[in-house]
Amino acid sequence: MNFAHVFAALTVLAGATVHAGARLEGKVLMSPDPSTAQIEKQWGFADAVVTGDKIYLSGVVVGVHEGETDLTVAYGRAFDQIGSILKSAGASWDDVVDISSFHTDLVTQMPAIVAVKNRYVKAPFPAWTAIQVARLIPPNGVTEIKIVAAVPKKK
Repeated sequence: MNFAHVFAALTVLAGATVHAGARLEGKVLMSPDPSTAQIEKQWGFADAVVTGDKIYLSGVVVGVHEGETDLTVAYGRAFDQIGSILKSAGASWDDVVDISSFHTDLVTQMPAIVAVKNRYVKAPFPAWTAIQVARLIPPNGVTEIKIVAAVPKKK
């Protein structure tokens, strides 16, 4: 066995131990909605994982309903869903430290997401990275929003 094989094996073992252990020691939150929970189970992901002092939310896809022209309505649904997941983890929008958003059209979508985000996220603001992507699942998805929050300190 050469060095590359040993290094690759150790990397896989180390990564599996760190990540699996963190999830096992943490709290895995599945969707309370049966149809969404079914998708999560089939695809193998959770709404969120609480481990250590952080809450990691899976990306929430912003979907536009048929006939909808106002993106703020779609973003509002997504931010409400994220707020519900944060609440089930014992946190709120005030605990968010990082937002990553993935957009199919940054130029046209930024004004709407900023307007909605500003209704939910107040100063001091979290870090935020907005990235242009070619497409999202499902086909009507225009943006996907991923959140990292801090576990609130007990008072």
